[in-house]
Amino acid sequence: MYSWLVFIHAVSAMVSIGPFFVLIPMLGRLKTADGDLLHSYLDSFRFVVRLSKHAGHVLVASGLLLMWLGSWPWTTPWIFGTFVVLFASLLFMARAFSPTIRKLREPEHDRQALLRKLSRSLYLYLFVLFVMLWLMIMKPMIW
Repeated sequence: MYSWLVFIHAVSAMVSIGPFFVLIPMLGRLKTADGDLLHSYLDSFRFVVRLSKHAGHVLVASGLLLMWLGSWPWTTPWIFGTFVVLFASLLFMARAFSPTIRKLREPEHDRQALLRKLSRSLYLYLFVLFVMLWLMIMKPMIW
């Protein structure tokens, strides 16, 4: 049972992070896309954000089960650090992508400024995800 949970946890981590890399080349294409093509790209962004969110639910649930079954205490530095970064990323994700994507659908907004914000958000969120991944793989004893 434990090894299956580890597998589910690892796959959900890949599904949470992987699709964001598809969005990187899309950022450049969003600069010139119009009409249906623009909406198609924005729908892809929205889909990746939702997919990551739902995979994150599986990731957290499987992680909590692994903690419980493996008798890992909350005070373990890499677990505590992961949860701190996780909660910060949840607050960030709630404000970083959906409002910007909604504004990009409206023609009266400055597209270049919104694309810069979307790009910054994407790279910052990837960095945060990699910090969590590093904490879980390397398991540093910070204190």
